[in-house]
Amino acid sequence: MTAEPVITASAPVLEPVWFLELELSNRCQLRCRHCYSMSGPTKGHGTMTRTDWERLLDTAPAAGITRVQFIGGEPTMHPEFVPLAEFALGVGLELQVFSNLYLVTDAQWELYSRPNVTLATSYYSDVAKLHDRVTRRPGSHARTRAAIVEALERDIPLKVAIIELFDGQRADQAHAEMKALGVPLLAPIDRMRGIGRATEEMNIQANVNELCGQCGNGRAAVSPDGDVRTCVMSRFLPSAGNVRETDLREILTGPVWRELVTMVPRGGDEPPCAPVSECPPASDGNDCPPASTECEGNALVLPIVRTLQVRAVSGEQ
Repeated sequence: MTAEPVITASAPVLEPVWFLELELSNRCQLRCRHCYSMSGPTKGHGTMTRTDWERLLDTAPAAGITRVQFIGGEPTMHPEFVPLAEFALGVGLELQVFSNLYLVTDAQWELYSRPNVTLATSYYSDVAKLHDRVTRRPGSHARTRAAIVEALERDIPLKVAIIELFDGQRADQAHAEMKALGVPLLAPIDRMRGIGRATEEMNIQANVNELCGQCGNGRAAVSPDGDVRTCVMSRFLPSAGNVRETDLREILTGPVWRELVTMVPRGGDEPPCAPVSECPPASDGNDCPPASTECEGNALVLPIVRTLQVRAVSGEQ
């Protein structure tokens, strides 16, 4: 048996985990310079099978989960993406899909248009060659921007994150462009964090000071191999357990999880961020609870209830 870690600090007061980031795949059409998972076109989907994912989704509500986010890599490249999304909705979970929007099929557009589904993506520059410099895929800017426009035309709840990686990227202009297009929620412009592939760019080793400070606060993540992390960005930290071997609820209430959340530096004494419509766009956001503000750019949490109320008023089903 593996010895349990010694708890060296008292656990911070955090929200119970209700938001679960599910990394369906490490495969992606892009090779973004800052990718935390170092995903790419030749990567695999991990060892989690469709049955494993369905078992996790089925037990997630009992562990306190109300919303899951399919992320990657590029989650839509998983061969069971749509069936897994249908399964998540079928067990009563809200679903957010974090996609690069490089390729969207008719079936995916139909999924994104359903109640209790929201969409999130990343956008890097209003200039195509600068955006493509980040993704390392020529033509990615045109495809992602066109999909953003179509999502807005279809009235799909959408949130866009912008990360600034280099001088002259025109991140501020990209933010203004998305606002002008009418993107309902824009995450604050974030910086490149020294995690995953970005460690090569920044010539540093991944460490907890590169995290936003919200790991484990209301959220957890599951890797393509079933390992549970405090968020997708903290994959360099030990796993709290594996859902193929241990029930999620047991992992999230166990001593390893409690030890891990003490390792993440939290926000200081600054006041919490304003509500989602008022969050300062330049804020890095390491002091903002994910349930009530847009400052947590990594999770891209979108308030589905508010969106559904708007649909009800307009007569949509």
